[in-house]
Amino acid sequence: MARIVALDIGGKRTGIAETDPMQIIATPKDTVETSKLLDYLRQLFATDNYEAIVIGEPKNLDGGDSDNSERVRKLTTKLQNVFPKMKVVLQDERFSSKMAMQSMIDSGMKKMKRREKGEIDKVSAAIILQSYMESGSF
Repeated sequence: MARIVALDIGGKRTGIAETDPMQIIATPKDTVETSKLLDYLRQLFATDNYEAIVIGEPKNLDGGDSDNSERVRKLTTKLQNVFPKMKVVLQDERFSSKMAMQSMIDSGMKKMKRREKGEIDKVSAAIILQSYMESGSF
């Protein structure tokens, strides 16, 4: 089987997570500058077999668009064009950052480590990916 990659896209940084080849476990992988995301993904897809990109869809609590929604929609379209053979799907990301912070606390991660830029982004991406896997949409 091929891996699935998930993205938590932000204005400056994007958190990245991936599944194992059996698509059982979602693991935080990396954080990259959003401006360098396409180059990062090209390199990633050249090194291993991936079948889908799951993108966190930002929404407000009422289900409406957030400040980041338009950016994510544009990048989603771009990813579909750049990687036409890759399945690209949106997954609701509401509460993923809050859940990521709680997960880092629960796992015993030190406060200084939790404050590092990007740590919460890649854990959020893993939560988005796990949510997608649990939904059975793949």
